[in-house]
Amino acid sequence: MNEERRQPAHVPDSAWADAYLERIGAARPVRSDASALRVLQLRHLMTVPFENLSIHLGQDIVLEEAKLVDKIVAQRRGGFCYELNGAFAALLRELGFRVTLLQARVFGDGGRLGIPYDHVALRVETDDGTGPWLADVGFGDHALHPLELEVRTEQDDPCGTFRFREAPQGDLDLLRDGSRQFRLDMRPRVLTEFRAGAWYHRTSPESHFSRSLICSRYTGDGRVTLRGRTLITTRRGERHETELDNNAEVLAAYQDHFGITLTHPPSVRPPMTG
Repeated sequence: MNEERRQPAHVPDSAWADAYLERIGAARPVRSDASALRVLQLRHLMTVPFENLSIHLGQDIVLEEAKLVDKIVAQRRGGFCYELNGAFAALLRELGFRVTLLQARVFGDGGRLGIPYDHVALRVETDDGTGPWLADVGFGDHALHPLELEVRTEQDDPCGTFRFREAPQGDLDLLRDGSRQFRLDMRPRVLTEFRAGAWYHRTSPESHFSRSLICSRYTGDGRVTLRGRTLITTRRGERHETELDNNAEVLAAYQDHFGITLTHPPSVRPPMTG
């Protein structure tokens, strides 16, 4: 069995996909069509947090599908893009979708592009003749629904208006409300190719993941985010911030809002070297 289809740990054979579906509160789809993909992406965003806690807890991040699925399903954790989209790709393939990993570079301040393999996103083909689709559960506050990759007109989503625009060398820029989000390289990739990008974001002082703590989840009518010791809730566009006073409140927030059980609150670790 090759790397992309190795079974996750702690659950036997095909049972891992059912455990994953239970984790995100989704039924096994009857058909691997666009409607099912839409439901799966939304349920994932509502239940599995975008978080970088492993970086600051000193935990290893291994880009192997089995370990990524195990982290989300058995350990009830989330992750950042490589972990979330890597695991989601495994689930989609098991359910009959045809999935290709794509590398992307994120636009930063002043329109500067990030490193190669800055982000991983998913090209998904369904069995109903629609798409292909860009599915993404690893970009934080982003589109809730899959986006049609071959459409160049605006696509409305609860989180904004998205549009793909042609870029040099056959790439595609994804815009949200007119602002460039990331540049997609349309060539197929495999998960191991993203190891250097993941290492950079774990270790470099230039990466915002190494400089701050983030845990965030879509709630259905907004978001809940724990940034360090600041709890941020947004509901129907109304934002509230609460400073948590002690470790007990921080641990309770991780448990209550994200289902993450910790023995001690993480704190920002100095970026690794070497």
